[in-house]
Amino acid sequence: MNAKTAVNDLALRRLAARVAKRLRAAGETLVTAESCTGGFIAKVLTDLPGSSDWFERGWITYSNAAKQAELGVEPKALARHGAVSEAVALAMVRGALEHSVADHAVAVTGIAGPAGGSPSKPIGLVWIAWGYRREGRNRVYATGYRFSGGRDTVRRWTVVAALKGLLES
Repeated sequence: MNAKTAVNDLALRRLAARVAKRLRAAGETLVTAESCTGGFIAKVLTDLPGSSDWFERGWITYSNAAKQAELGVEPKALARHGAVSEAVALAMVRGALEHSVADHAVAVTGIAGPAGGSPSKPIGLVWIAWGYRREGRNRVYATGYRFSGGRDTVRRWTVVAALKGLLES
């Protein structure tokens, strides 16, 4: 996934519609916990008419303080791994499930640029975590991505990956 392949609004809408169809058919609900996307995932999903049937809520936890206060991310995880890490993405998705009644959650944290990167955490590094409730237990997993391109491109590819992950969970 890179800047050479543009992700337009129509492609995002079509992908969101597939997620909506699946959730509606299953009678399930979704929450989002977003950092680097700033609510872009929730926006794409709630642009769909009838989204209130299956979209419960979204958090934009851009700062570390917000991640801690709203989602219960432990300060130790942030200090040890940094905000852009598998550990924090997993903590965010766990917090989203624990602070909601939704069946599914997706969380994203990353560096969209144009600044903020480092050799160990370059611009375009994004961690996405998905979680769902099954048989009375929350199950979570995460995947790291490295997207290329400018800020908007990185954010759009993050939305694509987050939605595709929901379709696969």
